[in-house]
Amino acid sequence: MTLQFIEAPSPNFGPRTAPPSMIVLHYTGMPTGEGALARLREEASQVSAHYLVEEDGRIFRLVAEERRAWHAGKSFWRGVTDVNTASIGIEIVNPGHEFGYRPFPEAQIAAVIDLVGDIRTRWQVEDVDIVGHADVAPDRKEDPGELFPWKRLAEAGHGLWAEPAAAPGAALKEGEESAAVFALQAGFTRLGYDSAPSGKFDDHTAAVVRAFQRHWRPERVDGVADGETRARLIALLRLMA
Repeated sequence: MTLQFIEAPSPNFGPRTAPPSMIVLHYTGMPTGEGALARLREEASQVSAHYLVEEDGRIFRLVAEERRAWHAGKSFWRGVTDVNTASIGIEIVNPGHEFGYRPFPEAQIAAVIDLVGDIRTRWQVEDVDIVGHADVAPDRKEDPGELFPWKRLAEAGHGLWAEPAAAPGAALKEGEESAAVFALQAGFTRLGYDSAPSGKFDDHTAAVVRAFQRHWRPERVDGVADGETRARLIALLRLMA
């Protein structure tokens, strides 16, 4: 299938120094799609993405994939600290948590799935490297959030997903210090997060847990690493092995 794009060039881009190896999904977080598209095309905003997907499924192409768009900001994933250079950014129209977060329409999700698949025909992007803005910047961002259907995307062949039985043991939460916290942080680091093990469950660790839950355990987004959250992390790491 050949996708149809609406060309809407943005001036906000630069050169790449390497082929893209990641796909980062965002929500626009603005009241309207029209306003988001205008901002991504406004030179003064200094922000852009490669694509914007409207709620009705229309796909706007803003920046060529061969160029570096400005969508991720300060971010990290699997040792990559310049995520903009390494990734293709997709903005998904949704008001976000600030302006009335709501489920993503069927036509929009179908278009996102098709777009991700289309991108992967041109670039080598591993499943573990299909992530959300919250994954690469957990202290700053929440998007595309817990309502985005990551499971469905994975079932379409794009991304990781696991639903194991909950693991036993007490929940780990902010303020704790233990070997179990160290192991949790090590697991998040292996998956891709910026979560250097210290054994101390600090506010950054809580932010990482929330980002993980938004992606892989959306039924509970509270920053507490309960048994099910930890079990899903372990299962995902096994998929990577």
